[in-house]
Amino acid sequence: MKVLFIFLIVVTVGFSLSARDFYQLKVYTINSETQEAVIDNYLENAFLPALHRAGIKKVGVFKPIAEDPAAGTKIFVFIPLKDLNQIDKIETGLTKDKKYQKEGEEYINAAHDNPPYERMEAILLKAFTSQPEFYAPEFSTPKSEQIFELRSYEGATEKLYQKKVHMFNEGGEAAIFQNLGCNPVFFGEVLTGSKMPNLMYMTSYENMESNKEHWKAFVDSPAWKELKVKPEYANTVSHIDKWLTYPTNYSDF
Repeated sequence: MKVLFIFLIVVTVGFSLSARDFYQLKVYTINSETQEAVIDNYLENAFLPALHRAGIKKVGVFKPIAEDPAAGTKIFVFIPLKDLNQIDKIETGLTKDKKYQKEGEEYINAAHDNPPYERMEAILLKAFTSQPEFYAPEFSTPKSEQIFELRSYEGATEKLYQKKVHMFNEGGEAAIFQNLGCNPVFFGEVLTGSKMPNLMYMTSYENMESNKEHWKAFVDSPAWKELKVKPEYANTVSHIDKWLTYPTNYSDF
């Protein structure tokens, strides 16, 4: 009985340590400052507080910086999850949350000819094995100066995409970012989205100067120079999208 008891403890702990986060990334596409103001009010005063009440302590809200081509047209909301069932629980809970309904009334009850956004996409991701949990960095610089760089790497086929995921995990690409202090918020395999197959990840920096310095260090690193020429990883990325964003003043990080 004593041996069996120890074995069960090891299995339970091992399962816990191997658990991987899930993430929902909401992407709002907007066309005016009016829409931006409505969504800001909704996120700050209704949606994020409701998520906090539902047990999600850290939610990131990011907008493209002025120099980014997407400035003024996108708002990204990063929601970390421990269980996919949380999505259904959250959506069900919002319909019963009277405080949420009241504070989010302008957004929730917007007219068909005056919507708060052009389109809204919800992307579902699963954390990489190389970073199974998200990381919320803390910087001393003002949020308006901080840079959270979001990237999406598409693959031409599922097999090539999976090779790129392997490159990040077993190949060590994610470890290079981690070792250089690029403060990765997450690395994620896209489970559902509009540009599959693809992966997405976000790194973070105290300011633009730090962003540039760290990317130079990455490109110049011997580990990356060795990894990028390995034949097994050739042609694993067919298209890259990237956004340089900053956290809103009401973002949890």
